Amino acid sequence: MAQFKIYGHRGHLTEIQAPLSDIIHAAAIQALGVPADKRFHRFFPLEPENFVHPPDRSGKYLVLEISMCAGRTDETRKALLKLLMAEISKGLDIPINDIEITITETPRENWGIRGQTGDELVLNYKVET
Repeated sequence: MAQFKIYGHRGHLTEIQAPLSDIIHAAAIQALGVPADKRFHRFFPLEPENFVHPPDRSGKYLVLEISMCAGRTDETRKALLKLLMAEISKGLDIPINDIEITITETPRENWGIRGQTGDELVLNYKVET
């Protein structure tokens, strides 16, 4: 289980939303083993006054927040971060300095999905990788 929130400048984020979603999902499939039909992305295009950041970031600046259940190894999480940064930078011509990502993990029992808690939910993929 992994959900992605993506923040960026309205003009730029709106232009790249579809290909960015594809890049994020491909990385989640590759690094986390997420099934192809499990895409959970929310986009937050922001006006400049609502997206304050240091002056060394450009109008292409993106912040990704990933929420996922605990259980993946450090190596798996690092692989996801590195893959996302590389593929977003290369695929969308975004400077690596303009990409920031955080992962927040919570225990499966803290998730509520389809009327069940996450620890009761039967998944068709492994989380402990």
